[in-house]
Amino acid sequence: MIQIEIITIGDELLIGQVADTNSVWMAQELNKAGFDVCYKTTVGDNEPDILGAFENALSRAPVVLVTGGIGPTKDDITKKTLCKFFDTRLVFDETTLETVREVIRGYNKTLNELTKSQAFIPENCTVIQNKMGTAPITWFEKDGKILVSMPGVPYEMKWVMSNEIIPRLQTVFRSHGSIRHRTFWVKNYSESQLADRLETFENELPEHIKLAYLPTSGLIRLRLTGKNAGEDFLDKTMEWQVGKLLDLLSVDIVSVEDADLEIILDKLLKEKGLTLSLAESCTGGKLAALFTAIPGCSAYFKGGVVSYSNDAKATLLGVDCRDIEKYGAVSRAVVEQMVSGSQKIFGSDCAIAVSGVAGPDGGTPDKPVGTVWIAVSLHNRLLSQHFLFSKSRESNILRACNNGIRMLLEMIREA
Repeated sequence: MIQIEIITIGDELLIGQVADTNSVWMAQELNKAGFDVCYKTTVGDNEPDILGAFENALSRAPVVLVTGGIGPTKDDITKKTLCKFFDTRLVFDETTLETVREVIRGYNKTLNELTKSQAFIPENCTVIQNKMGTAPITWFEKDGKILVSMPGVPYEMKWVMSNEIIPRLQTVFRSHGSIRHRTFWVKNYSESQLADRLETFENELPEHIKLAYLPTSGLIRLRLTGKNAGEDFLDKTMEWQVGKLLDLLSVDIVSVEDADLEIILDKLLKEKGLTLSLAESCTGGKLAALFTAIPGCSAYFKGGVVSYSNDAKATLLGVDCRDIEKYGAVSRAVVEQMVSGSQKIFGSDCAIAVSGVAGPDGGTPDKPVGTVWIAVSLHNRLLSQHFLFSKSRESNILRACNNGIRMLLEMIREA
């Protein structure tokens, strides 16, 4: 199994100004392609630190993938640092300049001296042209090891990883083992309860298969990973263990797809030709944001109402003011009227409604922080459920979203 280290470069990553999404995406794609990410390193725009990161990475992994620090400005020092590390110099490359010109023309911009400087590349590397930006990709080989430097701009990095880097690595390391992942969304367990339930199963796993527990805001993602075995043998042993897990957890398994719940529901709604609407209170539009972030959601998502106040629940969704006064906004009666009102307003086939006490304030002895009611509907069917989550506002919002999606998933599948 070929191990890879990922290095992300930039002061903005170290101070938390920008989140490192690059290494997350890269690790996911590399695992799908059969590579094992063994380390991730983040380093600032500082030459000695970058040199040290290169040295350490190449001492423990045959492949090092680097993103960031190769733009045209003074703080982008990766290219010069690579020259120092590989004992080479920058030279002007006409092919790279023409690629830069093409990219600039595509954006209707004018080539300036800073952008033109992107055509200077390390002399002893293989250059991979960047079709999405101006910074060239450089591939170095030394002592049987590979280091690749890529842009830090996510869409540029993703393009070159998908179209150039991963295919090249697969060609170089054609016969170096396999890796398989199988993921399960599980409900009704805490992490410790699930570990106790699966203790015997886990103890009996063969050495080349491992089980990981990934708690995710009210649900748990279980991941089976198999490595370092022949493909046919690995596939057979993985399927055998998957079957055992399905038997053990049965109805507590929500999904066996390795994707976020909103992606799974998105796919199901499209397959069934169903439309969706939302009525949100304590989640404040978070549910709508999850769905509208998915390309193509307009095929089914009709709209949502963020009815944070009681007046909005009554005026926009038709909730009976007497029920709000009698039972409170966080109640079965209110959330069921919210989900029905959403369906009626948007003319949707199904809907999700959420009302709760997100916190950290606002709780009462009867309805402490973390109290949430969720209702889902499909045509004329309606189901509501009460939850008591945590004291954390952020956690409560995410748990409410996940459980609302999960409830509707199950309702559609049962139908």
